[in-house]
Amino acid sequence: MEEHITKEDLRQFRLLLLNDIENLIASKKQGYTSKIEEDPEWIRSKSIRQILNISPATLQNLRISGKIEFRKVLGSYYYKKEDVLTLFNK
Repeated sequence: MEEHITKEDLRQFRLLLLNDIENLIASKKQGYTSKIEEDPEWIRSKSIRQILNISPATLQNLRISGKIEFRKVLGSYYYKKEDVLTLFNK
C-alpha cells in the first residue's frame, strides 16, 4: 500500500522539529547557568559591584588588566570570589 505525504504532514513535522530544537537550546542554556550558580566560588558582575561599591568601568578595568579571573557565560561575566577577595585584601 502506497502512502502519500501531504503538505500538512510536512508542516506538522516542521513544527515538531522546531519545538525540539528550541527545547534543546533552552536546556543547554539552563545547563550552563545552573553549573555556575551551583558553585558559590563564582559571583556575577552586579553582585561584585554592589559588594565592593565600584562602577562597571572599574570592574571592566580589573578584568582587562588581568587582575581578576573571569568567565563569560551567555553574555554575563562571572568572577572568582577568591581572586576578588585576595585583590582587595592586599
